Amino acid sequence: MIGHSGVSTHDVGDGRHDSNRIVRDVTVVEVGPRDGLQNEANSVPTAAKVAFVDALSDAGLPIVEVTSFVHPKLVPQLADAAEVMAAIHRSPGVRYPVLVPNEQGLARALGADVDAIALFTAASEAFASANVAATIDETFERFAPVVAHAATRNIWIRGYISVSFGCPYSGAVSASAVAAVAERLLALGCDEICLADTIGVATSRDVQHTLSAMQQIVPIQRLALHFHDTSGNALRNVEAGLDYGVRIFDSAAGGLGGCPFAPGAPGNLATEDLIAMLDGAGLRTGVAVEGLTRAVAILAPYLTAPRFANA
Repeated sequence: MIGHSGVSTHDVGDGRHDSNRIVRDVTVVEVGPRDGLQNEANSVPTAAKVAFVDALSDAGLPIVEVTSFVHPKLVPQLADAAEVMAAIHRSPGVRYPVLVPNEQGLARALGADVDAIALFTAASEAFASANVAATIDETFERFAPVVAHAATRNIWIRGYISVSFGCPYSGAVSASAVAAVAERLLALGCDEICLADTIGVATSRDVQHTLSAMQQIVPIQRLALHFHDTSGNALRNVEAGLDYGVRIFDSAAGGLGGCPFAPGAPGNLATEDLIAMLDGAGLRTGVAVEGLTRAVAILAPYLTAPRFANA
């Protein structure tokens, strides 16, 4: 049963959409421009990315994760990060986070006048080693100066924990391991913690178990969930999160993105499907599905295999 208590209180300023005056029972974080495109084989023009982000803002999404300031050789698709940030229309009332891996990435992001960043670590040593060639401890060593510098600029910080529900290399991930990393991210200075089901293996029972371990670590209003739909469980997992009181969920318009460990399987939870489910439960998001459809149509001509939501 979906719980209806609690209203999302993301403070993202005043503006065109009057975001602070829109009552949102749930905050939907759009990750399509970054997570959805980072592994796309076709080169997507900068102008199309800009138009996509602007259309997502116009659809009423309060948070749009735009791009990543990783080294361009590592993620060529997002090599135009600075150009995209310079060209998007930054609607007051919408937050535009970017992924920052280290001090060099932060320096580039600051040059693009960002006011929100995201950091990535993992709940599995095997995944951290394979993904960023570092131990979990070493990722925190990289993050420390980033967070310290960001704090002097009053930059909002999200901390992602990859493979929070299962690792492709080491298998099951304990809830206590996830909670330990979350506690370190909060102590470091992150404003929000996002648990990511990177390979899409979580079940609703897994979600409940992990959230139970988190309840003494992270205030529920600072906790977000990021599900991939690899196994078709994403919406059921959202429902489990809602029942536990979580009110912040990631998704990607059109279900953009995919899991490199499950070729051909669905990728991120589609924003359209998430909104349809929340609307059906009477939970307000402030997001217009028709606006999402227009946004996805902008990218469709450039994608290797366009994905479409079920809604």
